[in-house]
Amino acid sequence: MKVPYIPADAPFDGDQRAWLSGFLAGLHSRLAIDGDGSTPVAATPQQQSASPLHILYGTQTGNAEGVAMDAAAAARAAGMQPVVEPLDDIDMARFATMKRVIVVVSTYGEGEMPDNAQLFWEALSADSAPRLEAMNFGVLALGDTGYDGFCQAGKLIDTRLEQLGARRMATRLDCDVDYEDAASAWVGEAMPIAATIDGGQAEPAAPAEAMALPAREKSQWNRKSPYSSVITVNKRLSSAASAKEIRHFEFDLGDSGLVYEAGDALGVMPVNNPILVSAILERLGADKDAALPGLSRPLDQELTASFEISTPSRELIAEIERRAGHDELSHILRHGDKEALENWLWGKDSLDLLQLLPSGAMSAADFVGLLKPLQHRAYSISSSPLAAEGRVHLTIASVRYTTDGREHGGVCSTYLAERAEGEMVGIFVSQNKAFRVPSDDAAPVIMVGPGTGIAPFRAFLQERRARGASGRNWLFFGDQHRADDFIYEEELATMSSTGLLTRLDLAFSRDQSEKIYVQTRMRENGKALYAWLEEGGHFYVCGDATRMARDVDQALHDIVAAHGGHSADAATTYVNELKRQKRYVRDVY
Repeated sequence: MKVPYIPADAPFDGDQRAWLSGFLAGLHSRLAIDGDGSTPVAATPQQQSASPLHILYGTQTGNAEGVAMDAAAAARAAGMQPVVEPLDDIDMARFATMKRVIVVVSTYGEGEMPDNAQLFWEALSADSAPRLEAMNFGVLALGDTGYDGFCQAGKLIDTRLEQLGARRMATRLDCDVDYEDAASAWVGEAMPIAATIDGGQAEPAAPAEAMALPAREKSQWNRKSPYSSVITVNKRLSSAASAKEIRHFEFDLGDSGLVYEAGDALGVMPVNNPILVSAILERLGADKDAALPGLSRPLDQELTASFEISTPSRELIAEIERRAGHDELSHILRHGDKEALENWLWGKDSLDLLQLLPSGAMSAADFVGLLKPLQHRAYSISSSPLAAEGRVHLTIASVRYTTDGREHGGVCSTYLAERAEGEMVGIFVSQNKAFRVPSDDAAPVIMVGPGTGIAPFRAFLQERRARGASGRNWLFFGDQHRADDFIYEEELATMSSTGLLTRLDLAFSRDQSEKIYVQTRMRENGKALYAWLEEGGHFYVCGDATRMARDVDQALHDIVAAHGGHSADAATTYVNELKRQKRYVRDVY
């Protein structure tokens, strides 16, 4: 556990001394909360009477929620009473009463709010948002510098809170993909500041479920310390005639103690293709055994396992442009045309960019200095632990394409498909508590998951079967061709024949002249779909965020309007209420 940093030249006043005493006294409590998942220590009478520290999070995959829970543990150790809630659970009237607030928010896609922060942001950014002069706040933003909208969600919320009169008790921190240490340090520095702020008058009571701070179960296996697993099954699901190569993988969990739930993701540590590594070394004119300052292994090993060499970093792109004098690239960067840059970069890896320079024109040290660390790839788990004891399943499309006569491949998908057999593959579980099977086994479930988007819904169906859930299940699935792309066809047929799968609507887009998609089938069955929602149905979407998920969302709005007799605005209100009730959730990428 990291002890918060207090500058040596900072005045160590009575409040800070009291905070430090409480922090040290709470070490045992924090270890219990963060470590073995035991019951959190109850708040003292002084904590119960104090104005709480509200820790609000917006997350797409669970990272921001994890940081929020760690911040809550540190707040308890600092003698405060934390209240942890997702942003979309907060209405503006209650938000305006909060005195001490920490917002932990990730950025989704190209600068967008995560799903469970969008409604909050719409209310906060509206002209009707209340003034917040009584609020003290800090924003911890998670993002990825590989995207233009780096930490944009956090930046927007931070700026808007200031505009509404709130006062910063900590400067916003923007974290890149390696966020853990930076986030921990920020939390450590923010807590003593928050502890010294007078909460003032008591606030309205928070919901009971928010006040009951749950234990955070932390596995010993994580991104920095993955479990070494063996792939026991690697089976192609799509036919050889398919334009896609979709595979089913099973990983042995051995004695790892790894625990997962249907809806979680599995992080996989990839290994770069040695063919690409060799080609880059040749282009650089570098010795594979070269030892560069700051690197602990020979150059080829570092390029294989430590750095992103497929997706070029923005720093590498800028340096290549500066050196290459490439008219088209220079024009695009000079004019800041984001869409044109994306189109130009499509299908290009770092070697493609190096080939714009003469061979050997960039040193290996310069090249490595412009790379980002190799990151894990997260895949939706396609099994329930109740049905796959001791194993975890993934459903992955192997990415392969040819550009300028050279074969390219997805970093992790081709590693697993081609080179991981007999290897120890690093894995860990990423919890996604927002994407879960309904706790009410009688609730109807509607699932939209074309292609590999079926993965979590295979897990959902296995889970509901194992639990003996009585609720109806409806799956929308599709791909290009039924003959070649109907993955898990036999399993789905069995689920249908046994009654587990109440309805199965298929959309194979290229089996007829007019393309049919899952949203097409939704509209065709709109009356029944709306009826399921009216009966308490939960609506889930998994898959491509850029087109499919948006088209499905529009179809849902249209169905609610048409079959519920709502105006467009009323349909939006209806769908937003589904989101607030956690009955419309997405796992999109």
